[in-house]
Amino acid sequence: MKTDIHPTYNSKATVKCACGATFTVGSTKEALDIEVCSTCHPFYVGDDSKKILAGRLEKFKNRQATVTAARDAAKATATKRAAKKVTKVEEDKVTSVAPEVQSEN
Repeated sequence: MKTDIHPTYNSKATVKCACGATFTVGSTKEALDIEVCSTCHPFYVGDDSKKILAGRLEKFKNRQATVTAARDAAKATATKRAAKKVTKVEEDKVTSVAPEVQSEN
Protein backbone atom coordinates (compact mmCIF):
# COMPACT_ATOMS: atom_id res chain seq x y z
CA MET A 1 0.00 0.00 0.00
CA LYS A 2 1.26 3.47 -0.88
CA THR A 3 2.16 5.81 1.94
CA ASP A 4 0.99 9.42 2.32
CA ILE A 5 -1.99 9.14 -0.04
CA HIS A 6 -4.73 8.33 2.45
CA PRO A 7 -6.44 11.00 4.57
CA THR A 8 -5.96 10.99 8.32
CA TYR A 9 -8.71 9.14 10.18
CA ASN A 10 -10.09 10.91 13.26
CA SER A 11 -11.84 8.48 15.57
CA LYS A 12 -13.36 11.34 17.59
CA ALA A 13 -14.78 13.75 15.02
CA THR A 14 -17.44 16.07 16.42
CA VAL A 15 -20.80 16.26 14.65
CA LYS A 16 -23.03 19.30 15.26
CA CYS A 17 -26.63 19.21 14.11
CA ALA A 18 -28.85 22.20 13.34
CA CYS A 19 -31.15 21.07 16.16
CA GLY A 20 -28.30 21.53 18.65
CA ALA A 21 -27.39 17.88 19.19
CA THR A 22 -23.69 16.98 19.21
CA PHE A 23 -22.02 13.58 19.12
CA THR A 24 -18.76 11.99 18.06
CA VAL A 25 -18.11 9.63 15.17
CA GLY A 26 -15.15 8.41 13.17
CA SER A 27 -14.39 10.49 10.09
CA THR A 28 -11.63 11.90 7.96
CA LYS A 29 -12.74 15.40 8.98
CA GLU A 30 -12.35 16.84 12.45
CA ALA A 31 -15.76 18.52 12.61
CA LEU A 32 -19.01 18.00 10.71
CA ASP A 33 -22.00 20.33 10.52
CA ILE A 34 -25.24 18.64 9.48
CA GLU A 35 -28.86 19.73 9.09
CA VAL A 36 -30.71 16.61 10.27
CA CYS A 37 -29.64 13.88 12.68
CA SER A 38 -31.27 10.86 14.29
CA THR A 39 -32.37 13.08 17.18
CA CYS A 40 -34.50 15.42 15.05
CA HIS A 41 -35.31 13.46 11.86
CA PRO A 42 -39.06 12.68 11.64
CA PHE A 43 -38.44 9.07 10.59
CA TYR A 44 -36.53 8.28 13.78
CA VAL A 45 -38.54 10.51 16.10
CA GLY A 46 -41.98 9.54 14.76
CA ASP A 47 -43.24 13.14 14.68
CA ASP A 48 -45.41 14.14 11.77
CA SER A 49 -43.82 12.01 9.08
CA LYS A 50 -47.07 12.67 7.21
CA LYS A 51 -46.24 16.40 7.26
CA ILE A 52 -43.35 15.81 4.87
CA LEU A 53 -45.56 13.68 2.63
CA ALA A 54 -48.30 16.32 2.78
CA GLY A 55 -45.84 18.94 1.60
CA ARG A 56 -44.85 16.75 -1.33
CA LEU A 57 -48.48 16.10 -2.20
CA GLU A 58 -49.31 19.81 -2.10
CA LYS A 59 -46.34 20.56 -4.33
CA PHE A 60 -47.45 17.87 -6.80
CA LYS A 61 -51.07 19.08 -6.78
CA ASN A 62 -49.95 22.67 -7.39
CA ARG A 63 -47.84 21.54 -10.33
CA GLN A 64 -50.73 19.55 -11.78
CA ALA A 65 -53.12 22.48 -11.32
CA THR A 66 -50.73 24.73 -13.24
CA VAL A 67 -50.42 22.21 -16.07
CA THR A 68 -54.18 21.67 -16.19
CA ALA A 69 -54.87 25.41 -16.24
CA ALA A 70 -52.42 25.91 -19.09
CA ARG A 71 -53.96 23.01 -21.02
CA ASP A 72 -57.48 24.39 -20.50
CA ALA A 73 -56.39 27.85 -21.63
CA ALA A 74 -54.85 26.37 -24.78
CA LYS A 75 -58.05 24.42 -25.52
CA ALA A 76 -60.17 27.53 -25.03
CA THR A 77 -57.95 29.51 -27.39
CA ALA A 78 -58.08 26.76 -30.00
CA THR A 79 -61.88 26.58 -29.70
CA LYS A 80 -62.21 30.35 -30.15
CA ARG A 81 -59.95 30.27 -33.22
CA ALA A 82 -61.92 27.39 -34.72
CA ALA A 83 -65.21 29.23 -34.08
CA LYS A 84 -63.87 32.36 -35.80
CA LYS A 85 -62.77 30.29 -38.81
CA VAL A 86 -66.19 28.61 -39.05
CA THR A 87 -67.95 31.97 -38.76
CA LYS A 88 -65.74 33.47 -41.46
CA VAL A 89 -66.30 30.51 -43.80
CA GLU A 90 -70.05 30.74 -43.24
CA GLU A 91 -69.98 34.49 -43.95
CA ASP A 92 -68.01 33.85 -47.15
CA LYS A 93 -70.59 31.26 -48.22
CA VAL A 94 -73.46 33.63 -47.48
CA THR A 95 -71.90 36.49 -49.44
CA SER A 96 -71.06 34.23 -52.38
CA VAL A 97 -74.54 32.65 -52.44
CA ALA A 98 -76.45 35.87 -51.83
CA PRO A 99 -75.83 37.48 -55.28
CA GLU A 100 -77.01 34.32 -57.06
CA VAL A 101 -80.17 34.20 -54.98
CA GLN A 102 -80.85 37.87 -55.64
CA SER A 103 -80.39 37.51 -59.40
CA GLU A 104 -82.91 34.64 -59.57
CA ASN A 105 -85.62 36.77 -57.94
